Amino acid sequence: MVWLALIIAILTEVTATLCLRMASQGSRLWLIPVVIGYGIAFSMLAVTLHLGMTIGVAYGIWSAAGVALTAIAGRLIFKEPFTWVMGLGVALIVGGVLLIEVGGSKG
Repeated sequence: MVWLALIIAILTEVTATLCLRMASQGSRLWLIPVVIGYGIAFSMLAVTLHLGMTIGVAYGIWSAAGVALTAIAGRLIFKEPFTWVMGLGVALIVGGVLLIEVGGSKG
């Protein structure tokens, strides 16, 4: 259940961020899903923490997945650049989160 809550938090945060990009380029109506999406994302992050995941692990996974998914979606939807250096950065973020996860499970 904790992982489902975190996945929902990640997906709604990424969706809200993509809608924010749309709002910056066009209709301000896109701000409605931005507010709703961020509200759900933070609520589900709170549920994740309530269910027992540590804040360092939850926030690390949430932010790393958000960065990676948003960069990839930005490339696919908005034709934004995604260079090998950016890919390396995403890989380093993911690696850092994995180290936090492994280190947190040893305590």
